[in-house]
Amino acid sequence: MPARLIASQLRTCLGDGAETFAALLAGRSGIGPLRHGEPTALNVAHGYHVEDGATRAFAASRWVADCARRAIADCGLDPRRRRMVALVGTGLRELAAVEAYATGGAAFPAHRLHFGDAVRAAVPGLHEVVTVSNACSAGGHVLALAEDLLMLGEADAVLVCGVDAATESMLAMIGRVADHPTDAVRPFDADRQGVLLGDGAVAAVLMPDDHAGPALARIVATGLSCDAHHETAPAVPGIARAMRDALARGGRDPAEVDLVVAHGTGTALNDPAESEAIRQVLVAGGGDPLVTAVKGATGHTSGAAALVNVDVAWRCLAGGRVPPVVGLRRPLPEGAGLRFATTATASTPRLVQCDAFGFGGVNAVTLVEAP
Repeated sequence: MPARLIASQLRTCLGDGAETFAALLAGRSGIGPLRHGEPTALNVAHGYHVEDGATRAFAASRWVADCARRAIADCGLDPRRRRMVALVGTGLRELAAVEAYATGGAAFPAHRLHFGDAVRAAVPGLHEVVTVSNACSAGGHVLALAEDLLMLGEADAVLVCGVDAATESMLAMIGRVADHPTDAVRPFDADRQGVLLGDGAVAAVLMPDDHAGPALARIVATGLSCDAHHETAPAVPGIARAMRDALARGGRDPAEVDLVVAHGTGTALNDPAESEAIRQVLVAGGGDPLVTAVKGATGHTSGAAALVNVDVAWRCLAGGRVPPVVGLRRPLPEGAGLRFATTATASTPRLVQCDAFGFGGVNAVTLVEAP
């Protein structure tokens, strides 16, 4: 069942939502030297960091709490007067805080791996707070859960959040699969070198589709799949199935999608697979969508990535401009025939597809349109 997006607050290495979108339109990246861990040991020299001047421990909790507080203030809802559930999607939870505690030798408060305490403190009166750790598509999965809660009447409003902070253990993992340190994320580029992590947090408020107040966008549907094809490698059939599921749930034709905010990790396997899935589902269905992606500017924000894409989508709908794929200089051969945005483009899309794919084949695709 569709839902109304009535507020959205974002934090990336580029700033808040408006600052991030302005940087994307300008083709500006937030990449900088790695600030956590030893670059030589990790084989990672760069990152897309949020710096708030505070300790690294529980940074993810601070960022998501701040976004949640601002989103609730924007929409003016009082959770104490209605049943509002909060869902937090994440890939790493508070692993950065665990690492900080391990270094200091102190015992880690295990319940703070989740974000219930932080979100409840920021938004008093919430009916429930649930943390969903579901890899890099976690933000899309909590969107789908929010749609279900509203459709079933189990909540009057849902605060949907996504957050992750870069961790040394995750940095070590991406460093070990690269021959040389990646200098920047280049989605869909023939010379892409691999992915880099980006800090990020998002909080959005969803209301039922019959909500009569102002809204930023309409969440048409979210499609899911879990193909379990491989521990890390994506599979075209699973990605395509999530796309088709979103279209079927939303009652939409592939030809109606005129913008894709792609997952676009800049990795050897993801970008060709995503390109082929777009070709099989949307292009074969009569569409010719413009394709953009944000990770060249923000890094891979993991559990927040799906909701970052949704925030960008509603701004494209509202402003009539689509940002370029930052870092894309020469499109990959597997992307032949797709229209990648290489400059900021004047366009008012009707229907935007937002992609998010995670390790283990957990895929989420969300369709967004103007309110």
